[in-house]
Amino acid sequence: MRLSFHGADRGVTGSCHLVEAAGKRLLIDCGLFQGSHELEEDNAGAFGFDAASIDYVLQTHAHLDHCGRLPLLVKRGFRGEIISTPPTQALVRLVLRDAAAIAEEEALRRQRRRARRDGEGAGHDGNGPLYTRDDAERALARFGRTLHYRQALQLAPGLQVSFHDAGHILGSASVLLEIGEGGRERRVLYSGDIGNRGRPILRDPAPPPADIVVMESTYGDRNHRSVADSVTEFNAAIDATLRRGGNVVIPSFALERTQEILFFLREATTSGRLPRDLPVFLDSPMAISTVQIYRQFPQYFDAAAQSLMANHSDPFDIPGLRLSRETGDSIAINRIEGGAVIIAGSGMCTGGRVRHHLRYNLARANASVIFVGFAAQGTPARRIIDGAPSITLFGEEVPVRAHIHTINGFSAHADQRELLHWHGLAGGRERTILVHGELKAMTALAGLLQPAPVSMPAPGEVMEL
Repeated sequence: MRLSFHGADRGVTGSCHLVEAAGKRLLIDCGLFQGSHELEEDNAGAFGFDAASIDYVLQTHAHLDHCGRLPLLVKRGFRGEIISTPPTQALVRLVLRDAAAIAEEEALRRQRRRARRDGEGAGHDGNGPLYTRDDAERALARFGRTLHYRQALQLAPGLQVSFHDAGHILGSASVLLEIGEGGRERRVLYSGDIGNRGRPILRDPAPPPADIVVMESTYGDRNHRSVADSVTEFNAAIDATLRRGGNVVIPSFALERTQEILFFLREATTSGRLPRDLPVFLDSPMAISTVQIYRQFPQYFDAAAQSLMANHSDPFDIPGLRLSRETGDSIAINRIEGGAVIIAGSGMCTGGRVRHHLRYNLARANASVIFVGFAAQGTPARRIIDGAPSITLFGEEVPVRAHIHTINGFSAHADQRELLHWHGLAGGRERTILVHGELKAMTALAGLLQPAPVSMPAPGEVMEL
């Protein structure tokens, strides 16, 4: 049995790990590197293995940094089967189609900029998209069987796979490989991205015991603020903004974070903490589609959310909720000067409709912007959070006069306490291998897991087991 590491190793994007066992080659995730221009070049670079030689992709969940290079994998020769949970398959369809459309649009913009600069017709720039919508459709056609949690599937003699609840986003899974080779049996568990216990909507992570554990370590060096405290601060920020007569703008990621925010807003308006008829605008076609997919799979919810659905009480339905799919509906929101909550993407304000809402609300002293997710260095969100007096939107310098709130307790990734609890259940008696984390976070977590053997592989490293 051999493991090799091709993404999210001493880093947090581009998850991609290769397992060779029982005569099969299995890829666990094939994610996009996200961040700087250099990472864009990494996306177009070699995988480090022959795509055509891969028999199966085991997809842990639908975040782009775990599935975003699947179209490129197929483009380069993969003809095997992609296996996931049913919700993951549905969400990946949404995510890859959106990613391909954005890639095509960005390539066209690059061509137009070059045409204006060089005086040539658009289309002469050879810098095309990483992949097209057609490439995405060919990748989606490789999705085959789906597995529910704890359902086992034999991929070859001596090789069995099952998925287990990771509690990260809808359908997210840890992958257990049960491998019998050379008269020896081993249970190898890939964590995928691990969620936190006690969060709304989704069940707690439930890893099975294993001999070898490959686990994420994103927040291996810190703990999150409690969800209860975060929700209290969130509601207080909205209440204060309404009393000032301003709007609340919430830049939010379409997948998972938006659904959780809707759940908290439903609780607040139902309990009377916020006005029952509070106008809430969900201005993100992708987030709206994601909510619809969530509603298709209530069996993947926790007991409280399932109970709501059984009683015909939708966990995401707010009395004042208004969905804005069309561009005209989005534009109309900007005529509202106060008293509304506006949820739009992107979460880091690098694109999407939220930039228009910021343009109209950032300069208003009675408005608020509430950041509920991670903001990378260099993004407009990070500049606002760091106290920039103004930012440039659509070629216009917009002063930042609105109240800025950053609430850090909504992370979908397990913190250090939760990672240690998860590992205590999973075991890893023979070895623990840390991935999906910066070296600082990995090192801190490794120190708490020792003296048991812990490895922190570098990109491209190969381990014989």
